[in-house]
Amino acid sequence: MAISYFCGPMALFGKNDPADTTDMPFFAHIEALRWHIVRGVLVVVCLGFLLFFFNDILFGKIIFGPRHQDFITYKVICKLGQKFLGDNSACIQVAGQELINTDLAGQFTMHLWVSFIGGLILGMPYVLWEIWRFIKPALKNTETKPVKGFVIVSTMLFLIGVCFSYFLIFPLTWNFLAPYQVSKDVNNLISFDSYVSNLTTLTLAFGLVFEMPVVVYFLSRMGLMTPDFMRKYRRHAVVVILVLSAFITPTSDIPTQMAVFAPLYVLYEVSIFVSAYVNKKYHKV
Repeated sequence: MAISYFCGPMALFGKNDPADTTDMPFFAHIEALRWHIVRGVLVVVCLGFLLFFFNDILFGKIIFGPRHQDFITYKVICKLGQKFLGDNSACIQVAGQELINTDLAGQFTMHLWVSFIGGLILGMPYVLWEIWRFIKPALKNTETKPVKGFVIVSTMLFLIGVCFSYFLIFPLTWNFLAPYQVSKDVNNLISFDSYVSNLTTLTLAFGLVFEMPVVVYFLSRMGLMTPDFMRKYRRHAVVVILVLSAFITPTSDIPTQMAVFAPLYVLYEVSIFVSAYVNKKYHKV
């Protein structure tokens, strides 16, 4: 019964027949899911393959963008500081640490990895669409209408999270940690792998974190999340978000930490509203 509810009947290349929902065996669901995954992976791989040949843009403009003084984030912060503070105290002097590669195949491996991550980000709308195609046949007509914007909303939230990390979180993190020294006797030799890993990890992590309202929506629909629960533990959530903000931006600069805290807290409050809406509409809470 649970399988029939969560896994709709999908044909090999996505042609649906809702009439077969109750008769579709378990392994047919698995087969359908497998082809949705295959199509999603193929799109990501193809986009990554194309990005592989745009090396100058992929690395010179995007990956290494936060290492350049003319990066848009630094310009905006500097102009805002000049406007509201009347001086250049807010202007960021970009850390000039060079990146080193110690692995023979290191640069080639990172080239492949960054191309794949780029393909995943660009292909996320299609991946989410495949997820929606897999779930949709299991929903009734009355259930489909409220979540028909799943792909659009999920994609927007994911991209907002990615941009938030790329344009704000990572540049601030890089300029704090790259020149950080416990002693002048210790020099920082930052590896290319470390730089790329931190950038991609933070970017994908925030992209997924910003999906919180969507996750809460479906958990609430399943009866696993309630607004009362989220309100009851709001104080705990605030503490967790503050700690997370301090960890992500390990500076003593309170405005910087608040810049990270504010959107994460807003996401939590939006999720409470989403849960309350779902419970009131579908569970009569």
